[in-house]
Amino acid sequence: MSMKKRAYRLINSFSWGSAALRLRRAAREDRGRKLVASAGHHFIDRSKGCEKLCIVLAGYKQPLWDDVFNRLAAYLPCDVDVCIMTSGLENEELKCIADRNGWSYLSTDVNHLSLVQNLAIDHHPNAKWIYKIDEDMFITKGFFEKLLETYLQLENNSLYVPAFVSPLVNVSCYGHLRLLQKTGLLEAFRETGMTDVKYSDGLHHNRQVIENPMVAEFMWGGSNEQLRDIDKLTFEFSEGHDLEYSICPVRFSIGAILFSRDSWLEFGKFPITFVGSEYGLGDDEEHICHYACFTGRVMAVNENVVVGHLGYGGAQTKHMMEYYSNHRAQFSLKDNY
Repeated sequence: MSMKKRAYRLINSFSWGSAALRLRRAAREDRGRKLVASAGHHFIDRSKGCEKLCIVLAGYKQPLWDDVFNRLAAYLPCDVDVCIMTSGLENEELKCIADRNGWSYLSTDVNHLSLVQNLAIDHHPNAKWIYKIDEDMFITKGFFEKLLETYLQLENNSLYVPAFVSPLVNVSCYGHLRLLQKTGLLEAFRETGMTDVKYSDGLHHNRQVIENPMVAEFMWGGSNEQLRDIDKLTFEFSEGHDLEYSICPVRFSIGAILFSRDSWLEFGKFPITFVGSEYGLGDDEEHICHYACFTGRVMAVNENVVVGHLGYGGAQTKHMMEYYSNHRAQFSLKDNY
């Protein structure tokens, strides 16, 4: 333990010291919020005034953009506006992608993930439904339609009140186990010994799901052909099947979700906080999941549509970027489903 940490621990052991540290943290957060709130942003508006909006958080994984945005363009209904967002930077290639597809583009001068999402929604006042997608999410056919259908089904014909809806994501602390169950591969995965095979948030236990590169590779079919084609899986789970969904009982990764504007307003928009990092990394996720759990709402997962997530950060992303470059056909848009 460093001298600095020892000093903080000693100070924190006294009531006066603990109070002083709390005040210091509060003052620092207040300065941070004011800095973020006063930061500039740049918005290129190509909105059609739709009631549905898809915001895409991007800017840091350029090698994926061709496939990610080709899929988005192919499966995007005509009644959905799109806004590509870059937090803390302006990217010319993404501006060109937005221009080419007739999408809006938003950049912020300060890097805070809640800020850029709030601004994107604010700039689309007609949007009642908001799809949020990260730049490492490979969507499949029916993504937009099935998520909205699931939300409305929950709202109108179930015992639940929805907070948000997600597709079945292959590399996810919840979705990976549901996908393995649906494909009959749970025991094969268990035999690898890579994880505890428990539903988790990936933070308090079973961290292997978000840290071990081989978990992500397995879920992309590195050792099993059945998992290699997310489009085929979506076809098999959708064609001839009624709407299927499950309820996630743990904190959920929000890389590809649908929520309503009413919910966004009710939970006070995404928070300008600095819990996960100075960029608010994960604070939006924690906030919306907290909203779900503490207001009696559910986090629902549509199980007809499979979406591919390249992987979580650190070693997993590094490994999976290499896997992606060596298996491009697996990720690219297909026209046979």
